[in-house]
Amino acid sequence: MEDFSDPVVIGIIGAPHGVSGTVRVRPTGSGNHLREDIEPFVDGVRRRILRVRETPKGFLVDLEGFAGRPDAKSLRGKELFLDRSELDEPDEDEVYVSDLMGLRAVDESGNDIGAVAETFETPAHEILVVRGESETGEAREYYVPFTLEHVPEVDLDGGRIVIRVPEE
Repeated sequence: MEDFSDPVVIGIIGAPHGVSGTVRVRPTGSGNHLREDIEPFVDGVRRRILRVRETPKGFLVDLEGFAGRPDAKSLRGKELFLDRSELDEPDEDEVYVSDLMGLRAVDESGNDIGAVAETFETPAHEILVVRGESETGEAREYYVPFTLEHVPEVDLDGGRIVIRVPEE
């Protein structure tokens, strides 16, 4: 595997589509990095993206070196990586979802809620899974929509986000 100084997952390969080697890819963000001629690291090798089509259920991607359905099936569940240095710079009000992992989550009064442990995408928006403990030491898990309403502040340099915990 090529050594990345800071690998970032740009998509996860799903089921094959058709018989020509096309795969469905669920982007881990907007999908801006799933474009022709980009060469993400896939299953141990750099693979050039030959063709991309956006659909309501994600992206259909043709990768160099995969010409049939059996090849495409072998990729199911594999991640597509780029090094952070290869990514487009996010706009001023944007962040990469992977940058949120591990950030401390505090409420608007500064009380510690926990840390961002994982994320998942829904049709509406990304969901942050924040894990922490209650005052009694009981494990707590919050599902926080990654929207301005629920996450009014992201401070990457400070290593924290401010969240409005959804009602139980």
